[in-house]
Amino acid sequence: MTLENIIQSNIAEEFKQIAKKVYNEERITEEEGILLFEKADLNYLGSLANYIREKKHGSTTYFNKNFHIEPTNICVFDCKFCAYSKLLREKTDYDAWEMNEEQIYDKIRSYDGQEVTEVHIVGGVHPKMGLQYFANLIQNIKKIRPSLHVKAFTAVELEYMCRKAKVSYQEGLQLLKDHGQDSLPGGGAEIFAEHIREEICKDKCNSDQWLEIHETAHKVGMPSNATMLYGHIESYADRVDHMNRLRNLQDKTGGFNTFIPLKYRNGNNQMSHIGEVSVLEDLRTYAVARIFMDNFPHLKAYWPMIGRATAQLTLNYGVNDIDGTIDDTTKIYSMAGAEEQSPNMTTEQLVNLIKQVNRRPVERDSVYNVLKDYSEEVFEKAEA
Repeated sequence: MTLENIIQSNIAEEFKQIAKKVYNEERITEEEGILLFEKADLNYLGSLANYIREKKHGSTTYFNKNFHIEPTNICVFDCKFCAYSKLLREKTDYDAWEMNEEQIYDKIRSYDGQEVTEVHIVGGVHPKMGLQYFANLIQNIKKIRPSLHVKAFTAVELEYMCRKAKVSYQEGLQLLKDHGQDSLPGGGAEIFAEHIREEICKDKCNSDQWLEIHETAHKVGMPSNATMLYGHIESYADRVDHMNRLRNLQDKTGGFNTFIPLKYRNGNNQMSHIGEVSVLEDLRTYAVARIFMDNFPHLKAYWPMIGRATAQLTLNYGVNDIDGTIDDTTKIYSMAGAEEQSPNMTTEQLVNLIKQVNRRPVERDSVYNVLKDYSEEVFEKAEA
């Protein structure tokens, strides 16, 4: 159904008015966002979200060639939803790890001759890996591969680094930038509602600190992403409040590249008694995010967490980016029972995934400059 047909249809007036706002590129309110979550038909949401997506990007669907380095999963914090981290006292557990510098550099060198453009560095908050340690690490990574975009450290990691080093967020971020860091990922946001954070992650940086760190990153010239962990104990109002705080900061700085809803997975953590939401709820969340987050240029579905099939579905519910090749280098979600236990896709697989739903696959760099349009690409050899 087209947006014009929706506006002329016999749907409830409140939904007709929201459709008119979308058509006229007007901002919806928090109350309207909650209404969409609670009462809107999924087909209606998909029509609105896809209209916005295609107006912004046409059929273009972005991906990049990236890999992850996770220096350690030893962490001083105890988030109830996390299946990935190990407390310091558990560092001898079989599934705890702590990479040394040479192992990290060897990982970088292992991509010599390959067309990867980004390394994504996040991990547990280790008390021995501080601000200067990571600044030097990034500087050495840039010496090994100067053109590699370094996207590193959640606000949770950065808050701890700066606090331990007794420097301001601006001083810490400027130091990292001066040593070669290019941007920030969006992790650690979870849900901003303070009463929810008190239950699920009370010992790490709070909502105001997360937002301040990203605002400061934008101030020093480092763009960032933003995430939201959904589908656990939060309400629809909590989701909308979270998105509204991000939308307000984006109005102020314009420094966010993309918004990434992250589905809560309940494997092997302290909240495993909480069930996971359905794929229909995933699609509802992506669609409302696209409608509500009007000043975010991109909406990303992180395919390793929701699986390839669901990622394809989201491309009709507002999503225009499905992340990258990953190359089997992240364990954050696989350890929590995500769909992809060994997350990696070749360029050919990613391109085919996008083409199968009649979208145009385009390789981007980390800040959405177009590197190559694969819409007419014919691969020489089919994959086994």
